[in-house]
Amino acid sequence: MKAMKTGASQSNGGVDTARWLSSDACHELDDGAMLSGLGERLRTLGMPIDRVGLHLRTLHPHILARSILWSPGEPVQIVDREAITGHLPGSLHNLLERVRQAQEWVIEHTESDDALLEWFDVYKGYRLKGFVAAPLVMHRGPAGVAVFATRSTRKFMSAAIDVLAEVVPPLRCACEIRMLRKTESTLLDTYVGPVTGRRVLNGRIRRGEVETLQAALFLCDLRDFTALSNRFPPTDILGRLNRYFDQVVPAVTERGGEVLKFMGDAVLAIFDLGRPAQSCAAAFDAARQTLSSLEAISRSEIPLRAGIALHHGQVAYGNIGSLHRLDFTVIGRDVNLLSRIQAATATTGRALLMSSHFAALMRCVEARSIGFCSLKGFSDPVELYTVV
Repeated sequence: MKAMKTGASQSNGGVDTARWLSSDACHELDDGAMLSGLGERLRTLGMPIDRVGLHLRTLHPHILARSILWSPGEPVQIVDREAITGHLPGSLHNLLERVRQAQEWVIEHTESDDALLEWFDVYKGYRLKGFVAAPLVMHRGPAGVAVFATRSTRKFMSAAIDVLAEVVPPLRCACEIRMLRKTESTLLDTYVGPVTGRRVLNGRIRRGEVETLQAALFLCDLRDFTALSNRFPPTDILGRLNRYFDQVVPAVTERGGEVLKFMGDAVLAIFDLGRPAQSCAAAFDAARQTLSSLEAISRSEIPLRAGIALHHGQVAYGNIGSLHRLDFTVIGRDVNLLSRIQAATATTGRALLMSSHFAALMRCVEARSIGFCSLKGFSDPVELYTVV
């Protein structure tokens, strides 16, 4: 630890650190680099900082909170949690809630052999003797908490508290900007998909702004959904739908596909991996994985059957809708054909059907023609393929 700087030097250093937190250079850093830079700057000022923790609530379907932890000479830790737990009196969980709700600083120190903050895994083992916990009051959403902790038997002096008072407001702004970026990206990825989300963030949001692309098309529909809906209460149906989607969506995304939308119990996805054969192979693998996964859970849990259609063709991909309510989707003759092929899975009793064009592109030796089928809206019968 460097020698403690004078109060005036620390104050000036606090102002400099606050300016750095507000700078473009800081905003360009990732979370770990920002916290590492902050910790090192505070120690350079002679402050006895041995552990800095940022505890931030998130807007994420699975993650309730994120903790970012720094100690000198160690890699920055990022811990995502479904919930911050802790039921012992004085636990970090209770401390964070106390700081959040009161929106007041908490400063504690012990001169005994016992360490503070030992109840929570991210502070355990550091033998911390004191800490300052400051609320990071966000413009929107619950407050975060910044914890500055020390192993030193020296208490945080007024000069050190003054430095932290300079640092915490721009730290709050830096954290809020970062959390907003993550929220923006997470929600777009969750609700429209990562590829479409990037298009939205890049400004492709005008109605009628579409592009034409060649892609493998995937449409999976749950069989007997109407009958299931009539037999079971809505909460049970939602649970079954989620189990069904849990088999379909990973099979698509893990192979480079993009789920465009859920249409009731149907999943529409595209695969645009550069080469048509590669896109078709990925879509085909996703279809087989989906059917295999559904068969596995149908044996062990609840009966779930689906029909999947595969096709490769040209689609118009972009914005449609009203002036104030738009949707990213794909339209075109080949999308219509895909829908009719999917309907044929029920009438033919086949779980997987593909167009002849898709089968030819994929060069699948297992593909077998089931003959020509009349499809609604198409004047000529269409040859369809399945696999043995």
